[in-house]
Formats: sequence, C-alpha cells, structure tokens
Amino acid sequence: MTASRAGEGIWALAIHGGAGAVSRDLDAEARAAEIRAALAAVLDAGACRLSAGGAALDAVEDAVVLLEDSPLFNAGKGAVLNERGEPELDASIMDGASLRAGAVTGLRTVKNPIRVARLVLEGSPHVFVAGDGAEAFAERHGVERVDPTYFLTERRVRELDEARRRGLTDTGPTASGESGTVGAVALDVHGNLAAATSTGGLTNKAVGRVGDSAVIGAGTFASNASCAVSCTGQGEIFIRATAARDVAALMEYAGLDVETAAAKLIHERVAALGGEGGLIAVDRRGRVAFAFNAEVMLRGAVTCASAPFVAIYRTA
Repeated sequence: MTASRAGEGIWALAIHGGAGAVSRDLDAEARAAEIRAALAAVLDAGACRLSAGGAALDAVEDAVVLLEDSPLFNAGKGAVLNERGEPELDASIMDGASLRAGAVTGLRTVKNPIRVARLVLEGSPHVFVAGDGAEAFAERHGVERVDPTYFLTERRVRELDEARRRGLTDTGPTASGESGTVGAVALDVHGNLAAATSTGGLTNKAVGRVGDSAVIGAGTFASNASCAVSCTGQGEIFIRATAARDVAALMEYAGLDVETAAAKLIHERVAALGGEGGLIAVDRRGRVAFAFNAEVMLRGAVTCASAPFVAIYRTA
C-alpha cells in the first residue's frame, strides 16, 4: 500500500491486533465483525489526527490506547493472564525523529500501559522501566490506575483454565479475536515516523516473563532514516531475531524496500527460528507493509491517498 510520492502532506497509519490461528468457535464470524469495526474506528480517529497535521507519535499512542480499551485484543482491558491468574502488561513506543524510546513491563494496575511508555520516553532519562518501578513511575505521573480485576474478562479466565488443564503456555490471536498483541505505526505530514506496541503477553506465562512488545528493536522500532515497525507473534523468537530493527537494517544497509524487508524478516529470519507471527511497517515515503506467516493477522491501514482498509484473513 503506497501513500504517494515523497513530499509535503504525506501521511499514513497502519495498525494490528495480532497474528495467529483461525478460530473454530461458533461465534467466530460475529466476533470477526466486531474486530473489523474496532479496527476501522481506530483508523478513522488516526486519519483525523494525521490529516490535520498531528504528530506520528501522538497518532500511534492514541491508536494503541483505543485498542487497549477494547476487550477484543490482548492488551489493556482484553489482556491475557499469567500463571497466577494476574495481568502483567507490557508496552513500548519509539520516535523515529529523535530515536527516543520508552518501554514498560509487568504493569498490573495501569489502564493504558502505552501512556506510561510515552511518559518514560518524554519524562525520564531511562528507556525501560519494569514492575514495581514502572507502577511507581505511573503513580508519580498521575496515570489512570484501575483495580487488577478490571482486566479479568470471562473469556480470558476461561482461556487460562484451559491452558492450565492442558499444561500449555499459549497466546495467538484468532479470527474471533480471542487474543492478539496490538500495535500502530505512522508517518506524519512533517516526515516523522513512530511506532507503538502493547500486550498482555502469553496465557499462563511465568510471572515476570517479558516478550518482544516491550523490547525496543525486537517488537518496536522507528527511525526516520528507514521505517517504523510493530511486531506480533512468539515474543521469544522476535527477541532473538531482533525483528523490528532488522527490517530497518535491511532497508538502510541492503537497500531493500519496506515490503521486501518485512517479508524477508518474517518468511526467512523468523520462520528459520521456528517462529510464527507478523509485523506492520511504514516507510518515510508513506508506503505500508504487512507481513505474516500465521493463518490470520488482524490489521488495517489508511493513508492520505487511500481509503481505510481492514482485514483478518490472508485475502482480507
């Protein structure tokens, strides 16, 4: 998907809600319709901001907040639960203009983890803050807090019970929207790129486990020299592959375009490690790329030159 030739006024936004297997639930199609509507609403809000000259960093943060607030996705309200039946939320955000970044992990009482990641980026000398320190940082900055029971949806409790019964640690978005890390990438009219990612991690994960969503260069990366990237999938694999940064590196050092770089990362590097998942990316010319090797990827995009597009399956 291409926004236009490089020049003043170009903007683009892409979002994802995870990549994984097709659901076999009887209500899959009904939930798929809910997902499409949720993604479309996020794109509409982002288009309004970016077309009015808003910053890419604000656009990706706000897009992820909307996705965190939806119980359809594995982030914020819809987050999966760890082995103790508790939420442990991760998020990160990066500014392509300055290469500043903010990341948090192990949050339990913050309604919107991406808000805290943005505050780390702008209001801290650090990049990554974890656990109790991240909770304290959020409290000092007046971020909205909630009781951990806010995150306990019936669906996630049921999934945890099933995972415990089967002895599994699992995530994996499905066409019914049962889970899925969320993310957003954007180019604004000023030529700046940004990326943001948020997740609840894995169902039945070990307490303290950290996936790629909170790791700059693995799940999230942005540089005005190349592109902005947000990943979703098996976090351990994406960390080992330094996935998000690798897309940018393939563009910067190998001269690949964003679509080719994204596809190479997913279908060669991640696949070679036995990983499954996907990514979204946008380059400095407003060209949007989706790449995934799973059955489905919840995704959407809108640019200054193209109407909003949302899809779940490979063929939409």
